[in-house]
Formats: sequence, C-alpha cells, structure tokens
Amino acid sequence: MEESNHPLLEVRHIYKRFGGVTALEDISITVHKQEVVGLVGDNGAGKSTLIKIIAGALPMDSGTIYIDGKPVRIRSPRHAKALKIETVYQDLALCDNLNATLNIFLGRYQFMFRLGLFGVINKRDMEREAEKIINRIGAEIPNQKTLVRYLSGGQRQGVAIGRTMYTEPRLIILDEPTAALGVGETKKVLKLIVGLRSQGIAVIFISHTLQEVFETADRVVVLRNGRKVGDKLVQETSIQEIIHLMIG
Repeated sequence: MEESNHPLLEVRHIYKRFGGVTALEDISITVHKQEVVGLVGDNGAGKSTLIKIIAGALPMDSGTIYIDGKPVRIRSPRHAKALKIETVYQDLALCDNLNATLNIFLGRYQFMFRLGLFGVINKRDMEREAEKIINRIGAEIPNQKTLVRYLSGGQRQGVAIGRTMYTEPRLIILDEPTAALGVGETKKVLKLIVGLRSQGIAVIFISHTLQEVFETADRVVVLRNGRKVGDKLVQETSIQEIIHLMIG
C-alpha cells in the first residue's frame, strides 16, 4: 500500500515559544508504524511541550505535522483521538472512586436504555469489553471491579493504557509511565509497552531512566534546550553516548 512508504507520524521544523522563551526550535522527528521511540532529555528540554503539540493540547507556532505522509493540523485532543493518537499523561487522570471498568469507559458509558439525561448503565457488557481490553494489553488486574484507588501503580498505568485502546489507536504517547514505580511494577509497565508494539501500535514514551529506554525502545530521540541533538537506533548507540548528548 502507498501509505507504507511514509512514517506513521512525522513532525517537521516545529517551533514553539512562550513569550520570550523558545521552548522548541526547529524540531523534526518521525515515528514509524509498530515502533517504540524513547524521548529523553533533562527537565526543560522540551519533551512535554513536544508531546502536547502532537496530542493537540498545545498549538505550535510554526512547522508541519504529517500522518501517513499527509499534512494535518491537530487542533485539539479530540482531533488527535480522531487521528488515532492517544496520550497518557503522568497524572493518569483516573477517577479513584471508580473501578477499572468504569475508568476504561469514562465518558463513553454503554447504557441499557436512556430517558432524557438519565439512563441505566449496561455494566455487564462494559465489564466484558473491559476484560477483553485488559487481556489484550496484558495488564495484570486481578479484579476489574476493584476501585482504582486500591490498585498498584503499575495496575493504574494498565487501566490508563486500557482506556486509550477503546479508540483503536495507532500511536500512544506515554508521559513518564514508570515514574515513582518500584522495580517489579516498572517491569510490568515496560512489558505493556512491548505488548503494544507487538499489536502494531507505535509508542512515544518520555523517560528519565535510560535503562528503561534501552530495554524497550527501538530508537531514542534526545532533546536539549528545546533542540533535537540526537536521534539514534538503540542498537547503534549506548547509554554513555545518550548522556553526553543530553548534557552537551
């Protein structure tokens, strides 16, 4: 097919300024289908700004974004979702007083019937669908009826990723998905990322832990002071080289 000749996502010559501060300067990156890209750099390097632009949460000042080789202007997070781009931010945006199933379907509940503004939620069908999603991504959630507040960090990340799967995404952006997790929970989340790739989904993930990037990613993109200073295949570089690029 013709689209196979193009990257899934390409951003070219992106600039973003906040007043007199240049957050991104001439940033160009590509993400191919079924590719995991680690996005790294010190605090203030521009990582979060870049993913917010791709996710439709921030407008860029100039530059072009392409999906399958076609230029697009991502106007909002809703538009990004329509383009099959999903984002899980570091805060996860989960409702602690709801269980895993209701979080996965948050804002798009299935109803048995509706009467005006009111309706009866079809919990049984939602639970079945949620179980399929949880099994598909390989999340370890023993009881999806458990309130999210009682789940571990890795399980909460699994619920957040599961919520993105409802739209059949082609690209998922993960912002520090292993932040504040222990070793065991981190390994589970990295396994989730690898599982997404095996299902044909591309992933961009921000991480401050280079070992995680080298365990999981196909390629690593390095930002420093708002500029791209490195774009390396993991198998052709080293942690030491990436550190050198990060700090200059």
